[in-house]
Amino acid sequence: MSPISESPFSPEQIAAERLKPEEYEEIVQRLGRHPNKAELGMFGVMWSEHCCYKNSRPLLKQFPTEGDRILVGPGENAGVVDLGDGLQLAFKIESHNHPSAVEPFQGAATGVGGILRDIFTMGARPIALLNSLRFGNLDDPKTQRLFKGVVSGISHYGNCIGVPTVGGEVYFDPAYSGNPLVNVMALGLMETQEIVKSGASGIGNPVLYVGSTTGRDGMGGASFASAELTDKSMDDRPAVQVGDPFLEKSLIEACLEAFKTGAVVAAQDMGAAGITCSTSEMAAKGGVGIEFDLDKVPVRESGMIPYEYLLSESQERMLFVAQKGREQELIGIFHRWGLHAVVAGTVIEKPIVRILFKGEIAAEITATALADNTPIYHRELLTEPPEYARKAWEWTADSLPESTASGIEVQGNFQTWNQILLTLLDTPTIASKRWVYRQYDHQVQNNTVVLPGGADAAVVRLRPLEPCQSSLAKGLEEPPQPPLAKGGLKREDAVSEVSESKQEEEVIPLFKKAQGRETPKVSPPLSQKEVPPPGVIPGVAATVDCNSRYVYLDPYEGAKAVVAEAARNLSCVGAEPVAVTDNLNFGSPEKPIGYWQLASACRGIAEACRELGTPVTGGNVSLYNETVDAEGNPQPIYPTPVIGMVGLIPDLTKISGQAWLKKGDLIYVLGMGESSQKSELPSESSKIETSPTLGGSEYLAAIHGIVAGKPPRIDFELERKVQSVCRDGIRQGWVGSAHDCAEGGIAIALAECCISAKMGAEIHLSFNSEKVGRWDEILFGEMGNCIVVSVAPKNQEIWESYLQEHLTKMWQKIGLVCCAESPLRVVSADNQVLIEVAMGEMGDRFYNAIERRIASV
Repeated sequence: MSPISESPFSPEQIAAERLKPEEYEEIVQRLGRHPNKAELGMFGVMWSEHCCYKNSRPLLKQFPTEGDRILVGPGENAGVVDLGDGLQLAFKIESHNHPSAVEPFQGAATGVGGILRDIFTMGARPIALLNSLRFGNLDDPKTQRLFKGVVSGISHYGNCIGVPTVGGEVYFDPAYSGNPLVNVMALGLMETQEIVKSGASGIGNPVLYVGSTTGRDGMGGASFASAELTDKSMDDRPAVQVGDPFLEKSLIEACLEAFKTGAVVAAQDMGAAGITCSTSEMAAKGGVGIEFDLDKVPVRESGMIPYEYLLSESQERMLFVAQKGREQELIGIFHRWGLHAVVAGTVIEKPIVRILFKGEIAAEITATALADNTPIYHRELLTEPPEYARKAWEWTADSLPESTASGIEVQGNFQTWNQILLTLLDTPTIASKRWVYRQYDHQVQNNTVVLPGGADAAVVRLRPLEPCQSSLAKGLEEPPQPPLAKGGLKREDAVSEVSESKQEEEVIPLFKKAQGRETPKVSPPLSQKEVPPPGVIPGVAATVDCNSRYVYLDPYEGAKAVVAEAARNLSCVGAEPVAVTDNLNFGSPEKPIGYWQLASACRGIAEACRELGTPVTGGNVSLYNETVDAEGNPQPIYPTPVIGMVGLIPDLTKISGQAWLKKGDLIYVLGMGESSQKSELPSESSKIETSPTLGGSEYLAAIHGIVAGKPPRIDFELERKVQSVCRDGIRQGWVGSAHDCAEGGIAIALAECCISAKMGAEIHLSFNSEKVGRWDEILFGEMGNCIVVSVAPKNQEIWESYLQEHLTKMWQKIGLVCCAESPLRVVSADNQVLIEVAMGEMGDRFYNAIERRIASV
């Protein structure tokens, strides 16, 4: 007889824990007996995709994870990188997709709380938040409810806890109608001398439960996050946690104070799978066991049973291993902050998790069976791209109506390029997200250097609050500080005038588990080598990026483009890309197409990270992002591998925003030659076409209602050179503004620079209207490797000499900045006017697109 036929649980009860029949049989074999109810629940959450990555772990192993600046890689609560001069940055991204789909406010709010705990558990003080959000069509009332709820949840938790939300991205597409994505990234500056790890050690050391009480909220949240959404998912609302940001603020301060005593041996956040995950992971990583008594746990509800204790995901809770004899010292700290702290367990030699309840053993499982030695599925990869991709790749721009210098016919109506530009500016994905970021406190802590919407990446000043090895904290009681938000960058008011004009009207938004479970890689620190000159304040830039339409059409090339865009956005503010955290949001890996998308995207991310020298420090995997309708038909989201990337800014007086600075400044485009369709840099990759393409573009989807074609490919040789030239130009003081060409192509990039600066531009393209096949490709086609910059006339000679030396012919001077009353005017080489749109008209469409839609329902 099979183990299932003899099981005390019915097949339905086993399936309710998200366990497969063969997985239950494996549990019985490992235990040598049938599990009890509590143990079954423990295996259910720990063997979920959310916790053990059983479908994705083999793919994650190809990511590069080592580098000169990497101090902690995959395997801990967050990655840590060395920024020099004693400054160490912890950062991580995680998802709260399913909870936000059924309860958007609390789902998003607790997503913020969870990622912040990952940061301060390492001994770092959180300094910034970013988010990557995706919803369905904004004209849909359901989408509006989810959108409002998620934004409110993020703003509530972040604003209350006092961590600024400084950037991110928001996309709207019908692919996310039933399954929104809520990914949150956090950054923290290390305050402790030693990085706090999670591996338990010291036989006999006490295990402390600290923080809030345990209740029945968030029951089985990890398993819930590892299943498709259905019409019955609203019944899983109890799986959504309820957060308290004010309590977590106290928890941050208490934990950092406790870490500085040296009495904490190890620490672990009680996030997904709660007590089960924290006890088993700490024991497994330390090669020891933990005995834990549930009777010692502070509770908020009566009558709880072991199953509920172990699967609860009540928020704001932590597990510590303390030095024996110093537990009361730690307990006193938490009591001072008004938090619970009790000795609830002990580190034991036998490598098991033993759970006690009312004087009896409620569960006993080998720690590695829960946390490390979990099922792994090596799935078969399709030998050729699926039919949907092959069919999409057959599309060419020739199937569109003929375009002229005047415009194009769309669904029987002729539209000028002016009308097309305004329509795209009014598209929620492209339009300003000020309705979103005005609800966030993005200046709390007084370190936000560029306001949301002011540049291609967020910029945060690195200012330690505690004495550390940094010269900033050593020698400067009150270090010189550049003015915030208004720039004050001494580069002829490089950002100050622009940012001041954007206090009320800013441009496009910046809203723009440890992988596998390997032992973290530790590299020697660079800190002592990189000491900035006196008075120089460094900063960190951060971004989150993903064009999921690209990834849907070609997961491999699309994922490479995502990594490249993230690095490009950092380079546009003058930051050197350092490292990556990823959030892999995909459909079901059990379906051939879903696994092909996941595997291909992982391969693309790995290759791009190697090409750009940005190792992966960890992240999150969120699979089964599918909505099953009443007829049982699954609708997966677009594959969405969100890349969070951080970069180092050595000197905050040398950064750039995206707005033009002064009338008369010259406008250049980097990465695009005057006549060549291919890179003219000497490299094997020069065969890659680098001209704009309509495949996968926002223009094709928004104007023509078509999602097809091949997305842009990245020429990494050219990409590295373009980014390097941009960074060098900013640091030399030549480049006044920089903005990458992304959704909507060069026309939208130019419009955004104009709107941000409230200044027009006169653009002369090098293309003759008689020789151009498709003007829509030139104006609205998308490509990688492309950045628009502005330069003061006095720097023209040295700048162009530098460009000729480093980019040969892959650049163009295309125009100049005009006054505030001037329009955006784009003309061809033979002086045909292609676009001429007034600033007020562009600004109205751009700034009010989201507000108009929300007000209309």
